[in-house]
Amino acid sequence: MGLSPLAELSGTDRQTLLDLVAATISNGVNSGQKLTVHSSDYPAPLQAARACFVTLHLNNQLRGCIGTLQPEEPLVIAVINAAYGAAFEDPRFVAVSAGEASQLEIDISVLSAPEPLVIESEAQLLEILRPEIDGLIIEEGYRRSTFLPTVWEQLPKPEDFLTQLKLKAGFPADYWSDSMQVSRYTTENFPTG
Repeated sequence: MGLSPLAELSGTDRQTLLDLVAATISNGVNSGQKLTVHSSDYPAPLQAARACFVTLHLNNQLRGCIGTLQPEEPLVIAVINAAYGAAFEDPRFVAVSAGEASQLEIDISVLSAPEPLVIESEAQLLEILRPEIDGLIIEEGYRRSTFLPTVWEQLPKPEDFLTQLKLKAGFPADYWSDSMQVSRYTTENFPTG
């Protein structure tokens, strides 16, 4: 699947992105606005178009997770947008409060390009899934859902991983269709701490 998504990101680049997530959340709490930066002010690896997710945890509980599946904007901008979305726009949670902002654990996932899978059955998909490696996207019609590879920690069996992903997308647990599109991707993650 090509080079690791973060093959060219230095430790400094990674820390810059983590710092930008924290600054975005702080700015959002204080002003209600996204942090504004110019991608041209950052090193070339942070200017490259990348898909990413930002996941927030508070006391080891999910507190927000938002991202993109396609590389549509510079990584530095994508991370800021995902951070703001995870903190203030994830429909599963109320907005992060000032008291919570400094206690959040931040995890950034940078995605490889999605690889469409040509499969003929659910059984075939389950055979080729790589636990703890693959993120998965399923889509059909207006329904689309994804699980990042980190979800394997909670759902280590491929059958459970796929069933819960189908339910997340709004499909019945036993649903399968030849018109369902399935893609996989890998991520490189770097958390705070």
